[in-house]
Formats: sequence, C-alpha cells, structure tokens
Amino acid sequence: MNPNTTDFNRGVVAPVECLKEGWKLIKNQYWLFLGICVVGMLLGSAFAIVLMGPMMCGIYLCLFQHMRGEQVSFDSLFKGFDYFGQSVIAMLIQAVPAVIIIIPVYLIMVFGMFASVATGSRGGEGAAMAGFFVTMIVVFVVIMSLSVVLGVFFMFTFPLIVDRKLSGVDAVKTSVKAAMANFGGVLGLLLLGALLSTAGVLACYVGAFFIMPITIAAHAVAYRRVFPALAQNFESPPPPGNWAA
Repeated sequence: MNPNTTDFNRGVVAPVECLKEGWKLIKNQYWLFLGICVVGMLLGSAFAIVLMGPMMCGIYLCLFQHMRGEQVSFDSLFKGFDYFGQSVIAMLIQAVPAVIIIIPVYLIMVFGMFASVATGSRGGEGAAMAGFFVTMIVVFVVIMSLSVVLGVFFMFTFPLIVDRKLSGVDAVKTSVKAAMANFGGVLGLLLLGALLSTAGVLACYVGAFFIMPITIAAHAVAYRRVFPALAQNFESPPPPGNWAA
C-alpha cells in the first residue's frame, strides 16, 4: 500500500466553515443530492448491517464526483455496491462497540422500570412515575452521547473506502487515528449537525430530510480537509481480493 493513502492533516476541521462549504458544494444540485441522500439512507436503514455501508459509500462517491467537477447522476448512488464487501466489514466493526455499550444501558433501563413498578405497587405512584421519566432521560442522554462519540471515531470510514480504496479494517483504523487528531472539530461538526437535524425534526419531522444532504456534504468537506486529494499521477491501488465478496 502506498503510504500516501493514509496520510492525514491534524486540527483542520472547522465545524461552521465545513457546514458552509458543504452547502456551497451541493446548492447548485441540491434536489439531486436530496434524493440521493434520502433514498440511500432509507434503503440503508431498512437493512442496516447489509445495506447501510454500500449506501454511504454511494453517497460519498457522488459527493467526491461533484467535488472533482464530474457529472453526477442518481444511479451513481448504487455504485456504492462496488464496495459491498469492505463496507459491510466496516459496519460490523462499528456495530461491536455499539452493542457492547447499548446492552448494559438497556439493562439499566429495564431495572429502573421494574424498580418504578415496585415503588408504584407500594402506593408511591408519583415517585414511580418520576423515577421512570428520570431513568428514560438518563438512558436517552447516555445513548445519544455515546452515539456521537462513536460517530466521531468512525466518521471517515466510508469516505476512506471510496476515496483511498482501503479495506474495511484499514478504513476503520485510519478513521479512528484521523478523528483523534481532529477530535474537537469533528465532534463540533457532529453536534452542529445533530442540532440542525433536531430542529428539522421539530419542523414536522420532514425538515430533517432537507438538512441531511447539507450535513453529509459537510462531512465530505471535513474529510477532504483531513485527507487532501491525491496527486493526479497517483495510481489508486486495486480493491482487495474480497472487495465485492
């Protein structure tokens, strides 16, 4: 592997600037990218482990084509399946820490619910209701916080698979290293995106879909700041043997 494929810059992610550049990147073809992102995310969510990776690869593939001034069409989204094997491997790796974290959190939630029921059965309905809501709030905050932190570490995984042709394992490793070197900026970008998405949800929920292509484009901009485009004379390495396995 050419060492240039995993070189990255440090401390170069500015959340607000990335968001502005993300909007500037897609605004002339906003409706196309809206369709690409919505369809990609809906299909990916339907079969998360199997399809989310290829769909994310397809979305970033379209964004990188647009960055290079190439023509982007809707069917380019499905070229993400060219990276099916490695994107699924990356998704499986990402799922491991999520499961390890979520299981104990849900056990705490169940324990809290049973404790609330026991309190209510002894005549303390008010205390039981308050305990239940406190438990739910704590669980929600913990899950959201951990999701954001995990999102920071894995943020560059799928762009690396598409742009640098890394394997799923190498993409995850490189993403974690690059994210740690740009932790504050990446965290700020994810929090800013989450804030905008929450505002979109409050706007009859559909507003979140209209925000989605802008936030993903901002992630692509942040990626390109961290991983600059390779020189034109660089010959991309071929995909691993099990690329489409």
